[in-house]
Amino acid sequence: MGDLASGAVPQDQPPSVDRLARSLAHIDLPMPLLVDAARSAIADGDPNSAAERARSIKQRLLAPVINGTGVLLHTNLGRAPLPWSQTADYSNLEVDLTTGDRGDRQHGIGMLLAQACGAEAAMVVNNCAAAVMLVLAALAQDRMAVVSRGELVEIGGGFRVPDVMAWSGAQLLEVGTTNRTRRSDYAAALADPRNDVALVVQVHRSNFRLLGYTETPSTTELAQLGPPLLFNIGSGLLDSRCPWLSGGPPPWLDSEPAARQSIEAGASLVTFSGDKLFGGPQAGIIAGRAELVEACRKHPLARALRPGSLVLAALQNTALAYLRQDGEAVDFWRMAVLSTDQLRNRLDAYEGLRVTDTSSTPGGGTLPGVEIKSLGVAVAGDHTKQLRSLPRPIIARVCDGETIVDLRTVHPVDDIEVAAALHQAAV
Repeated sequence: MGDLASGAVPQDQPPSVDRLARSLAHIDLPMPLLVDAARSAIADGDPNSAAERARSIKQRLLAPVINGTGVLLHTNLGRAPLPWSQTADYSNLEVDLTTGDRGDRQHGIGMLLAQACGAEAAMVVNNCAAAVMLVLAALAQDRMAVVSRGELVEIGGGFRVPDVMAWSGAQLLEVGTTNRTRRSDYAAALADPRNDVALVVQVHRSNFRLLGYTETPSTTELAQLGPPLLFNIGSGLLDSRCPWLSGGPPPWLDSEPAARQSIEAGASLVTFSGDKLFGGPQAGIIAGRAELVEACRKHPLARALRPGSLVLAALQNTALAYLRQDGEAVDFWRMAVLSTDQLRNRLDAYEGLRVTDTSSTPGGGTLPGVEIKSLGVAVAGDHTKQLRSLPRPIIARVCDGETIVDLRTVHPVDDIEVAAALHQAAV
């Protein structure tokens, strides 16, 4: 019986799925999943692997982890960390509390986002690719959208801008070259009577850099061409002045386009992600001229792409923090602007461990090449698998034969837990 308690089965007895599954009760999974683990282990002739299989099932379920990688917007770890919970109450998702009539789930969040980025109106869909697709479908279906060849980028998960445009029903009209596109290239495409152009599209190259012999028209130049200008800024910086930060914008944001300034420069619409520099949940945000946002909101695709109440509530919470100019309430910004002195003040919790200078990165397909000075704690050897197997996994990185945890992406309340895990790994 002692063996069965650990998931092992005596080899001289025929295995029983039920008995083996019950011996796995110490693993926190519902019985049907333990039965699956037991059944697959028996089917493969290796009943003693049942416990390992059950633990593997558990590790595939969503659960909190500690990010020690130094990548602030780690796509594999859910990008922006977001503290959000709510009680099991109903909400006024689609009811107008003034009139009692049916309301619009986009109204409240649209008002907040428009105010935050200086737009006439805004709306939300489930990610940035969906935002671009909806704008193109609503404003350029069966017509042309002009875009530079140097901006036909591939975003995460293998999705490419030309594919997103094709799914929308818009016809892609490429101009310029990979490295140089001039205002005159767009103007020539618009002047050609064969081209039925509905939109000019500008795409920020947020996940790579194009250096050397390059040329790109400004947003103002493109906005003056005539057709509405859609600027997919992607990463989601609301305002280049960062009024929510007491020290103003960090220097590594210098070349990042922001929603407010893009609209001021003449963009008719901007689209961006909610879970990157905005620091909220996964979402796609469309902001700009009211009549264009309204055309998107009324398009049939808008219903298929709309977010649910949980996303809207978390997004609302984040938008309110920006309007209060409370950057500390947005975890991405709280981490991003920590000084190395502030990180050093936490080192008492890591006494006995080696401290090393390191660099954090924004991540999430934003600000390529940007490095932010940081501090890490290190132990010799590769202990990443051991750290991932903890009840609350710690995701670290290996560099020059050491396991390093970057303190910038570790919340201070987790310091004692991380230090204990690293001490144990070092034994």
